Amino acid sequence: MSAPLKVLLGLLLGALIGLSLSSWNQPLALQVAEWAKPVGRLWLNALQMTVVPLVTALVIMGVNNASNAAASGRAARNAIIVFAVLLVAAASFSAVATPALLGLIPNDAQTLEAFRTALGGHHTAAVAATPTQWIATVIPSNALAAAASSAMLPLVVFALFFGFALSRQDAERRERLLGLISIIADTMITIIRWVLWAAPLGVFSLVLVVCAEVGISVLGVFGWYILVMCAVYILVTLLLYVVAALAARENLRRFARALLPVQLIAGSTQSSLASLPSMIDSARNRLGYPAALTSLMLPMAVSLFRVTSPAQYIAVASFIAWLYGVELGFSQYAVAVLLAAAISMGSTGLPGQANFLTNNLPVTQSLGLPVEPLGVLLAMDTIPDVFCTVGNVTGHMTATAVIARHEAGNDSPPAGPA
Repeated sequence: MSAPLKVLLGLLLGALIGLSLSSWNQPLALQVAEWAKPVGRLWLNALQMTVVPLVTALVIMGVNNASNAAASGRAARNAIIVFAVLLVAAASFSAVATPALLGLIPNDAQTLEAFRTALGGHHTAAVAATPTQWIATVIPSNALAAAASSAMLPLVVFALFFGFALSRQDAERRERLLGLISIIADTMITIIRWVLWAAPLGVFSLVLVVCAEVGISVLGVFGWYILVMCAVYILVTLLLYVVAALAARENLRRFARALLPVQLIAGSTQSSLASLPSMIDSARNRLGYPAALTSLMLPMAVSLFRVTSPAQYIAVASFIAWLYGVELGFSQYAVAVLLAAAISMGSTGLPGQANFLTNNLPVTQSLGLPVEPLGVLLAMDTIPDVFCTVGNVTGHMTATAVIARHEAGNDSPPAGPA
């Protein structure tokens, strides 16, 4: 049985037992929930303890991987710029679209309060800083203090500086230090794999607590989360068609027809890597892009670029803010957008469930939001993940179209089969 299926089974069992106890004997349900709470809390703590070293190591490695790719030629350098712009744009769009979508959801205050009580956690974000105050805190005065306080944006900024400075060092010395940093990242990933082995139990405990204390109305919260995440992914994907039309001057009908087989494979496999052969075939034979360009761009995009990831981090944090009745300001979203874009560039090598937790944790923490809901939301991410992967491969093809257009340097896209 695959890991996502085990987690989904844990979710279903926890919901079934919790809802059954709630409807049959509420005092017993509350007692069982109290026994289960420490199990879910321990599981989340085990994940949180890896976040600071893992994110720091991944950002440093991501900067050096991007620098190495950019050094391979003009097209690669342009690709890194296109990736960065699209990542920030996706996160920014999510920061606008997700609160708007959440505003359409009927607000059942009693259910949300019961949900918050069951999961625990509390909002600790300070009053939104002014733009000048926010700028002053972006660069940390003490990187160790930033790590100790889980101030993720200053820590990531330090990691970016460290990564860029490291890329300027002597190659032999740089490789030795990168080897050590890679070992740290791999060690953290090993710990995460151990923790994820217990994910079915952790998710079972968290969901049992919520369902036992909240009752049948909790299913509405779960359903709204799935709908909102699917909507965000679909909207980001549709906007990529607009980017292809405007920035690459692609014919939308031709572009959509070329993308369709790629998207079908992505949706069925939930893997960008498995979709790579189909992407290369469509880019060359249906869109007529040069073989040399597609051989460079598409593998690099699969390695470094997941356009829906920062949109997901922002959407998940926004949903948690909605659950806890928190209004996020512009400066707080600005922090989250920059952090989401930076983290997504270094995290593409992580397994799916590890990717969800370790990357959403820093963004959620940076906003001072409780991380307790993440364990429950992980289990419900299977359905939205289909649309997430479709959005990613659409992003790979869109970025390739933009670079192909830029490299062609004329007013018409490369001619390809109709």
